[in-house]
Parts: sequence; C-alpha cells; structure tokens
Amino acid sequence: MSAILEPSTTQIIEPEDGLDALIDACELEAYPGEVMERRIARGDFQHEGKRLVVVNPRGTPPPITLRPMAVRPADLTGKTVYFVDVRFMNGKTFLAEIQKVFAEQFPGVKTELRQKRGGYTEDDPDLWNEIEANGGLMVMAIGHCSTCAPAVAVHCMNMEDRGVPTAPLVTTAFTDLVRAVTYKAGMPRLRFTFVPHPVGGKPPEVLREYVLGADPVTAMPVMGEIVAALTGALKPEESATGALERPVPRLLGADTEDELQDMFTDARWSDGLPVILPTEARVAEMLKATRRPPHEVVGKMRPTETQEDWQYTVEQVAANAVMAGARPAYFPVILALAASEVTAIHSSTSSFAAMVVVNGPIRGEIGMNSGVGALGPFNHANATIGRAYCLLSRNLGGGAVPGTTYLGSQGNPLNYSSICFAENQERSPWEPFHVQKGYKKEESTVSIFRGRTFSHLLEIRAQTWRQQLMNLVSGFTPTPRTNLTLLVEPLAARTLKDREGFETKEQLAQWFHLNSTLPYKTYWDYQLVINYVEPQARKGVEPFASYLAQSEDSLVPRFADPKAIAVVVVGGEKNAYWYGTDFGYLKSVSVDSWR
Repeated sequence: MSAILEPSTTQIIEPEDGLDALIDACELEAYPGEVMERRIARGDFQHEGKRLVVVNPRGTPPPITLRPMAVRPADLTGKTVYFVDVRFMNGKTFLAEIQKVFAEQFPGVKTELRQKRGGYTEDDPDLWNEIEANGGLMVMAIGHCSTCAPAVAVHCMNMEDRGVPTAPLVTTAFTDLVRAVTYKAGMPRLRFTFVPHPVGGKPPEVLREYVLGADPVTAMPVMGEIVAALTGALKPEESATGALERPVPRLLGADTEDELQDMFTDARWSDGLPVILPTEARVAEMLKATRRPPHEVVGKMRPTETQEDWQYTVEQVAANAVMAGARPAYFPVILALAASEVTAIHSSTSSFAAMVVVNGPIRGEIGMNSGVGALGPFNHANATIGRAYCLLSRNLGGGAVPGTTYLGSQGNPLNYSSICFAENQERSPWEPFHVQKGYKKEESTVSIFRGRTFSHLLEIRAQTWRQQLMNLVSGFTPTPRTNLTLLVEPLAARTLKDREGFETKEQLAQWFHLNSTLPYKTYWDYQLVINYVEPQARKGVEPFASYLAQSEDSLVPRFADPKAIAVVVVGGEKNAYWYGTDFGYLKSVSVDSWR
C-alpha cells in the first residue's frame, strides 16, 4: 500500500562524522555502490549555482543501526563448538574436515556437526535455542552463492545478537557481497574467514588442504582465523551502537551534460548506455500523467531476499522513467511496475531476467506491440517501459552492483530492458492472461515473470506434437515454483484449440503437468531440487513430500503445480513459431490505479 513520505525520526549522524568514520574505522575502502553516495554526501554534486540540475534517481536506503557483536571468551576451554551446515553442496563435508582438525589441535574442546533445517535463509529455532542454551559457539559454512553467502552472514549476525560468538565461512568469490551485507545490517566487523573457491565438488582431501592452508584474503592460517573469530576481546568498532542515516538529496547539479552523464555512468545509475537526463522540467512533465502526488511513497524494493529494502516515491520513479526515454503516457504502467515491489534485476548467480506482459485497453492507448516483433526492440513503448523497469530496479531498489548487489554468474542480456510486450488478446482463441488472474477484460494490468531460458518450436505437428512439446521443455530445471511460461503464436494457439482440443489455457497447462516428467533419481539429483525442494519435502510440504515418498523407479512431474503454468499469446501470425520459457509468473498489478 502506498503512503505519504513523512520526515524520518531516526537519529541523523552527519556524513563526515558517520558514514566515512564507520567505513574507515572498519577498514572498508567504501563498498561499490557507496562511493558515489559518499561523494554526494560531501557535496560534490550540489545543485546550487550549477548550470544543469537533475532529479536524483536514487531511492532512499534505510538507516544503518549498529549492532554490537557477542562478547567472546578468552579461549575455547570448556566450550562446545557447533559446526552448522547452511546446506550448500559440499558444506557439510567441509565442516567435517574442520571438525577433524579441531579434534587434532584442540582435543579438549567438544564439537557438534549439524545441518540446519530448511533452505538457506530459513531459521532453525530448535538448533539456535540449543546452541544458546549450551553456551555454545557457532562455525557456519559455506557461503558459496548469492543466496547462501548472505544467509550465512545473516544467521551469524542474528546469533551474535543472542550472545553467541560466531565464525562465518565464505569462499573468496563472495567477499564483497558478505561484507556489504553485514555493513548495511549494522555489524560491519563480523569476523569472516575466507577460503578458496569453489568448495562445491571438491573431495575431502582437497578440503582438508583448505582447512590447513591460509585465508586467501588475509593470508592468515584458516584454523587460527576461526579460533580468533570465536575468542578474544571485542574492538571498539565491534561493540559500537547507534544509528546512521544515509540521506538522498533530491537535486544534483553539474556545469555540463557530459559531466552528469559521466556521473550517472560512474555511479552505475545507468545501464551502461546514455540516458535522458532527468531535469526538473522533464520529471514534472512525466508527473502530469498520474494523479498521485510526487512525494507519495510507491513502495519498497530489494535486489534479493537477503538484501535491504529501499523506499521510493512517485517522483523518484518518474526520474527513472525519464532516463529510459519513456513518454508521459507510459508512466502509469511504469508506476504499476514500481508498485509491484518486484525487482527486474534479481541478484542471483542464476542470472535471472524479468518479463512484463501488459493487458487491457492501455495497450492500444499507448501503442504497444503485441504482434510482429513484439519481443524485440521495435516498439517505443515496449522498449522504454522495459528499460525503465530495469533502471528503477537498479536505482530505487539498491541493486545491480556486480559483486555486491548483483551476482549473476554470466549475467543476462535481457537485463538491459527486460522483455516487455502486450498480449495479443484480439488474435487469441483463449481468455486474456489478466482475466485468468481475476481482473476484468476492460481493466489494464502489468504481469511480471522471472526466468532465464528460451526454447522454440515451429508448428503443431499432426502426428508427433506430443513428443515435440515435451522436447520443448526438456531442459528446464524443476524448482519449488512451477517455472513454465508458454509464449504461443496466434496460429499455433488456434491449432492447439481447434485441432487438438485445448479449449482453455488451463487445459494446456494441465497437459504439461501430467506429461512432462523426470525419472525419480534424476529429479532428486538436480542441485536446485536438493537446495530448495528437498527441505520442503522433508517438512511435509505437498506435493513434494509425496514425490519423495515415491519408489525410485517412478516418474516425478517436472512442473509441480499446473495452476502456475502460464500461457500468453503473442506474435503476428507470420509463421507458427513459438516459445517455451522457464519464466515463472510472480505478480499482476493494476495500471488503472496509477493513472
């Protein structure tokens, strides 16, 4: 729900005494993404007296509340050290090797090796209570991906809050990420130990070499660093308290356009391409397309579950819409995307991208393309709405800094402007997508999807269409969510209905659910199934618990929930080429409420 932005009541620490002092005291050279904020806080881009003035496109980050770390014992005498596996790949094997070395070097120290219940980010209250009740110390591993590395940091900080000293272990591929996470969460000196990357896939003898070797970041012995993390007096910056605002000035200025373009590029506020500078006049023109006041809060957004929420207003969204080159008529659609609070640039090593489908009368009103070339860069509304969604996700949601708030292993070219198009309702033989989601046909909506992969097919062959449809999706990885969205060309859609009898999209979705299956052993050996599905299955969540209980010679549905399989009709009836994608539907938002 939107709200009017009220003045903050959080204590404000002056930037020159607060942010810089905190970073410097913690020996942090300013994280990527914080550099420009520090320059702005120092007044490098004050707008007074400047020839060119622009509206700051950045959202408002939450204040940093400093959290003191737990008091440490002088040594490990009489203590129990819990080695807790966060569940990534080889983490438990790695911790077992550390436990063996502990037994050799500290024979009097009791140790417990445990695997945390649930997915990476889920709490395990029973285990946490046991560790706290026994006065235990915790070593957690292994931070090895864009989700599990922050999860290790967050779990350790939460245990520090409970008085439990911790030693988080993370691979060198995620040093910037976890340092940024703990800095923003108020515990910037959490005592990490970094180990070589990767840990996944390495045999025990190699992992033992890691344990007996040196931290590649600090050159300190790994075992000594773990012990030092758990013991010894806290430094002043490790026990600091207080609050720190990170103010965002409304206006910025410079003497030349090139200087502003360079600022936007250096600050990573653009997508690497030139932007339309969001002058006050341009932003004011954009704001005329909505009845909402400029200072109204639209929502909050974050690049991934383990990062912080940033808040943003209608005017801040407008600044990003201007930067993308959007026309004011498109602004209600862009506001609806911002109101979804779903980022277009999700920080996952999986390299996700977003897809936006627009339904209802707004498609024609602003001239969106649903036909020939709808998925490509051939329509101004499609292209600039998609680009605006990516820019606002970057700037208003605190994301898209490689290594800290963006971790896509390869990245995704769709992150430049997402995929943004209108459904071809007029040429579809089925219900419009937004009607399936409970909206009226005359309402205008945006629907958001997230995924990575495309495959394509030509025609619906009379004799072999069943096997060809299975081949279309055979490379898609099963996950807890049913990640399948079919982008069906109108010619193919009518063949599926008229010749093969799929009267509704729901019937087609049910067919894929029933017929696309995997051998039991193959299904349960997918890494994403091990990471996310198996914990749910062992907690009794259906249908996964029933899948796990099947015999090993059985078949398991690749797509667990037929109701989550999406079908969207798009294309210009030139040939019956169409796509299968692993994009999963996330959310629909009304456009009309943002006019």
